[in-house]
Order: sequence, then C-alpha cells, then structure tokens
Amino acid sequence: MSERITDPRAASWYEASARARLDGLLDPGSFTEILGPEQRRMSPHLPLFDLPRAFDDGMVVGSGRLDGRPVLVAAQEGRFMGGAFGEVHGAKLVGLLRAAPALKPAAVLILFDTGGVRLQEANAGETAIAEVMRAIAEVRAAGIPVIGLIGGRAGAYGGGGLIAGTCSRLAVSEGGRISVSGPEVIETNKGAEEFDSRDRALVWRTMGGKHRRLIGGADAFVDDTVAAFRAAALDLIGRAPAFDLATLEAEQARLERRLSDFGDCRDATEIWGRLGVNDPAEVPGLTAADFDALVAGLRETTHDAR
Repeated sequence: MSERITDPRAASWYEASARARLDGLLDPGSFTEILGPEQRRMSPHLPLFDLPRAFDDGMVVGSGRLDGRPVLVAAQEGRFMGGAFGEVHGAKLVGLLRAAPALKPAAVLILFDTGGVRLQEANAGETAIAEVMRAIAEVRAAGIPVIGLIGGRAGAYGGGGLIAGTCSRLAVSEGGRISVSGPEVIETNKGAEEFDSRDRALVWRTMGGKHRRLIGGADAFVDDTVAAFRAAALDLIGRAPAFDLATLEAEQARLERRLSDFGDCRDATEIWGRLGVNDPAEVPGLTAADFDALVAGLRETTHDAR
C-alpha cells in the first residue's frame, strides 16, 4: 500500500502546529532550530503549580530560508498553555531578536499564536513582552523587517497583541484575532452588556482578521493555508516601511484620525459603513478574493497605523 503524501503548504494554518507551520512556510529542509526540545529548556515555574511542561516551552525558534533568502523565525505553539508567554518562552524570542542585527537576515518572521501572559509566570512574562518590543524596535532600526503572521487558534492577545503592533507588517487570516484585552477579560471587567464573550460573531467583528485589515491594523488578509501565509510573508518583506521619525509621526497622525472618525461607533459594522462599505453585513461572509477587492477601494487600509 502506497504511503499518502501530504503537501505541508496545503495545510490549514489554523489547525496546524507551530512546527507544521514552519515546515510549510520555509524552504524544504532549510530550518535549523535553536534550543530545540532535546535540550529540555523548560519552565522552572510550572511544577510549582502542578502543571505540565513542554520541552520547548511552547516556542520554536531558529533560522531557515524563504524563497532562498535567509530568515530568522519564531513560532508559538497555541496548543501549549494557549501560547502564553512565560520566562523561557519569552527569552527564546528575545534572544532570537537580539541576534538579528549581527546575523543580518532578510527578515524576522514571528508566527503568533498566544493568549497573552501566563498567570503563573506573570512578572517574567510581562518583562519578556517589554524586552521583545524593545528588541523589535532595535531590529527594525537596523533595517531588518519584522513580519508577523496571525492565524492560529489563540490569536494574538494581551502582550502578543502589543508585540504585533510593533512589527513592520502583519498578515492575518479569517481565524486570526488581534487585541490587547480578550473577550472574557472585557466581559469580566465591564459585564456582558458591554461585551458578550459568547457572541462569536461579535468577537470576530471586533477583533478578527477582516476588521483589523479594514481599519489598517493588518497589511494583508489571506486564506487559511500555509501557502497563503508564505506568499504574504514574501510580499510583505518587500514592502516593509522604514523605521524612522517620519513613519512614527505619520502613524501617530493616522491613529488620532481613526479615533476622531470612529470613536463614537458601537459596533464594527458602523465603522465599516463609515469606511465606505456599501453592505457591512456581507463582510463576514466574503471570500478572501472578494474581500481583497473590497479592501482595494477603501482609504483606511493602506497605512501603517496599528
């Protein structure tokens, strides 16, 4: 009986593991892992809470090639503690980013899949978030693009959402969500009347990939395949913005205008209508191709403000 051969690039990004995503994203056989699971760099804190550990602490980092070009990559495993940042998990990403200016890759790719910071390692996790953001600024200042890819089960929440906002460019799929506070956090603090976390349509309208792309918080919307994310990464590397004062001032001005234009909106559909979408109710059901056609005619989608 012949063995079934599966193309890793045809796989669903949302369903794939961190390692499967890297396998399809990078050129075949080019990935070299740093601090792999065989080295057993695990969280020293989780046993105190009788929680299981992972040999790679839910973070896969290393180097590889993307269409022949050298890149550094980091992929979070959302299936382990929701991809949450802890001491070792964060340190691996910080170390990779700090190595980038000396290694001079064509880009650093971060495959986000995180709910934020582990409560069991809160101080270390929060410190790691701050160190990652500073390191990304230094990498971008060195002229190296940092590209974020968001389409996993956990999305990019909490500190992950903050880190995403510091990247040069972002690609997101239908399943990708980006936010600082997650649905349950908002509901807990403000009540279900303010935000019903069980309303999946509301969650996706407010934090999902299409909304982020429409308001300019992401730079590409892609199908849920590894191949689509690979194509987006190649495209975004080639059009990453400069990291200079002019870029930052322009981004600040765009954020101020966004608040002025949409600050009184109570739902994403109101924002979409003001953007010029003729039938906001149809947006969630659009295919990626139809959605891209819609985006091409709207003003807010072409800038760098997160």
